[in-house]
Amino acid sequence: MAQKPSIPKGTRDFGPQETAERNYIFDTIRSVFKTFGYAQIETPAMENLSTLLGKYGDEGDKLLFRILNSGDAFAGADFEKPLAPQVCEKGLRYDLTVPFARFVVQHQNEISFPFKRFQIQPVWRADRPQKGRYREFYQCDVDVIGSKSQVNELELVQIVDRVFTLLDVRVVVKINNRKVLTGLAEICGFPDKVVDITVAIDKLDKVGLEAVEDELREKGLSAQAIAVVEPVLKLSGTTEEKLAAMRALMDGGSASGVVSQAGLLGLDELEELFGLVRAAGVKNPVEMDLSLARGLNYYTGAIFEVKALDFPIGSICGGGRYDNLTGIFGLPDMSGVGISFGADRIYDVLKGLVKFPEGLRSATRLLLANMGELPFILPVAAALRSAGVPVEIYPEAAKLKKQFDYADRKAIPFISINGSEEAAAGRVNLKDLRSGEQRTFDCADTAAMLAFLNG
Repeated sequence: MAQKPSIPKGTRDFGPQETAERNYIFDTIRSVFKTFGYAQIETPAMENLSTLLGKYGDEGDKLLFRILNSGDAFAGADFEKPLAPQVCEKGLRYDLTVPFARFVVQHQNEISFPFKRFQIQPVWRADRPQKGRYREFYQCDVDVIGSKSQVNELELVQIVDRVFTLLDVRVVVKINNRKVLTGLAEICGFPDKVVDITVAIDKLDKVGLEAVEDELREKGLSAQAIAVVEPVLKLSGTTEEKLAAMRALMDGGSASGVVSQAGLLGLDELEELFGLVRAAGVKNPVEMDLSLARGLNYYTGAIFEVKALDFPIGSICGGGRYDNLTGIFGLPDMSGVGISFGADRIYDVLKGLVKFPEGLRSATRLLLANMGELPFILPVAAALRSAGVPVEIYPEAAKLKKQFDYADRKAIPFISINGSEEAAAGRVNLKDLRSGEQRTFDCADTAAMLAFLNG
C-alpha cells in the first residue's frame, strides 16, 4: 500500500485562494515600503553557519536548521570528534536581518548609505509547531542602515501604521529601549546578567510575573535584585508617567541607589521618539512597554512589537535598532534599524477578522463556455486578454451545467455562451452571474465588452 503523502509539521500548502489572499498582504506591504523609498533585495535560503551562529543568543542558535554538506557527509567523519561541525557548514536562514547585515558588508562598495531596503522571503526555525507558530514562514523586513537618526524609527512606526490601516486591522505598537533594560540590570547590581534578565522579561506575557521571577532566581539574581525588577514590570500609567518613573529609578531612586547612564540615555531616546510619533499623527496607539525585551542579542536601542487588538495571537510585527551587527562581519560603526512583518500571523488575523476583500476569490473575470466554436471565441479571448481582462476558455465542449458549476466553484463573475448562431452573426453574449444581466456585443467591439465586464 502506498504511503499517504504528507508535509513536515510546522509547514503548510497554499491553494489558489490562500495564495491570492497572501499576495494581497505581500502587495499591500510592498506598496507601503516603496512609498517610503525602500528598495527590494533577495538573499539565498541558506547561509554559512559562521554567518548565523552567535547572532540570536543560545536559544536562537538551538532553533537553526542545519544542512548536511552532502548526502554522504558522514562518510569521512571522525566519530571521535563532535560531528556537527564536520558535516554541517550551512544552515537555513533564521531571519532576514542577519543575512541583510552580511549583504551590506559584502556589497558595501556597491550601495549608497543610508541604505534603505526591504525583503520578502521565507525563513525557517526548528521550533515546536503550535497555533500561530510555524517552522517555515514568510517575513517582510524593512531596514535602513547607515544612519543613527531616530527619524528612521519614526518612519518604521509610520510604515506599521499605514500597512495595518490599509489592511483594516487595529493594532498597538509597543516600544521599549534596550539601553533601559541594560540600565535595569545595572541598578539591580547585576550588569553582567543583562542577557539573562532580558530573556526572562521577554516571557512576561506568556508565563506571567511569578514564572519570570522564578527564572531570574535560577539565573542567580538575589531577592534584593528581583525586588528592584518587580515594580518596573508592574509599572502602569501613560507613557509620560512611565518615563518619569523610570527616570527617577535610573537616576539613583531605586533601592540600590545606583545611577545608570545607559538607562538614562535610553529614556532620552524614548522621549525623543515618542515626541516624533505625536508630531507625525500616527493613527494606531503607540505605547511604552517596559516588559518588551525581544530576546535577541543584536538590538542596542529602540525595540518594537506590534499586536492585533481584536484577535488573540502573538506578535505580528517586531524589530529594533542594532548598532553592532555589521561589526561582526568586519564593518564597524554602521548603525541600523528595522522591523519584520510576520506575514503568516497577519494572514491568520485577516482570516479570523474576515478582512480579505471579496474580489480575491477568483483571478478570472470571464469564462468563455466551450460550445464547439473555438475558432470564433479564440480571437475574442485574445482581444480581452490584451486589454487586461483575465479570461478562461473551458477546455472541453461539455454540458453547460458542468461549465456553469466550474464558474461557480471558482467564483468567476461573468460567463459567455456562444454557439453556431452567435458565431454566424459575429455576436458575443456576456452574462453577469451575480446580477443575471445579459447583453450581446459585436465580436469586434472590445471596448463595449470591457465597459460591461468592468462595470
